[in-house]
Amino acid sequence: MKNYLDKLGTFGTLLTALIAAPACCLPLLASAGAALGFGVFAPYNTTLTYLLQFSVVLAVIGAVIGFRQHHDWKPLVLALLSAMGIFYAYNVQLSQILVYSSLLGLIAAAIWNSIVGRKCIACAPKALKLQSTITCPLCGHQRTETMPTDACWYFYECHGCKELLKPKPGDCCVFCSFGSVKCPPVQNGTCAC
Repeated sequence: MKNYLDKLGTFGTLLTALIAAPACCLPLLASAGAALGFGVFAPYNTTLTYLLQFSVVLAVIGAVIGFRQHHDWKPLVLALLSAMGIFYAYNVQLSQILVYSSLLGLIAAAIWNSIVGRKCIACAPKALKLQSTITCPLCGHQRTETMPTDACWYFYECHGCKELLKPKPGDCCVFCSFGSVKCPPVQNGTCAC
């Protein structure tokens, strides 16, 4: 749920702005809200104004959560500036341009956050399998070993025949040549240790 909080808050802000627009003298939003049948909510404009500001807070909380996940500060700054613009326009001095641009800024920040979050998920390292069973090609002895993540095993002594194993040509380590699981760098998509 927290991954969608900024989108939910932005959608709530936009929806509440459409409903509460007649009280705020915003003709573009008022006409869109009337066309969608939101004119029946006119008596509740004060409550809707508070609901709009609560939705803005939700959008900012979602942007903060997104920042904590992907550490890209630009969508967060855009969301904060947009939220400040909406709060200023609704509480200090009404400005149609500021409300419209701030709403567009919140929408852009939510979309941007989503794109950056998806890129972050795609670049996240995969869960590595660190257990590999090495099978000696000479005697067939098998032994499960834990692979290091910070080094490669180029030599491995078989515990059955005491033969010193080396990787096959083109392989980076004994796990890639004789193991049931390739080494961590190969699992991550790099070519060699």
